[in-house]
Amino acid sequence: MAEDTKIVVDEDLDGTAEVEVEKERFLTFRSADLTFAVNTKYVIEIITNHAITTLPMVPNYIKGIINLRGQIIPIVDIRLRLGKPSVDMEGSDICIIVLDIDSISVGIVVDSVSQVVDSELSKISPVPVNNQQELVNGMISLDVNNVVLLLDCQQLVDSQMMA
Repeated sequence: MAEDTKIVVDEDLDGTAEVEVEKERFLTFRSADLTFAVNTKYVIEIITNHAITTLPMVPNYIKGIINLRGQIIPIVDIRLRLGKPSVDMEGSDICIIVLDIDSISVGIVVDSVSQVVDSELSKISPVPVNNQQELVNGMISLDVNNVVLLLDCQQLVDSQMMA
């Protein structure tokens, strides 16, 4: 996948000064009544209606594995990972976002995929210190009533979480 960080050059009204603004592209999705985003550099594809093979003796948030064109990919239910109740996989909008994080492929089950947005890196806010959510590493305010939580992909594939 191509580099997702963009540098946008703006000119002042007189056309002389240039300002560099770094932007990154994020895929937004809904899960457990929250809106999340994941950097598009990690996204491989979005799939629906794929059979998941369950595994014994794994944490409940690991739904199982899928065979995607010969590659075995573990599937994590983000709802369960957040401590929320699972949703029926037969739902019409339920889909799997396949991610490649440091050469580790993992799929995440989400309620629905929303859109791709560009955000300036300077507009990404840190997570409040008292937040106990280890899967979130930042926030983006898209507008007055819409805050998006950034999924921490490194934490998602951490060996302690996937064990």
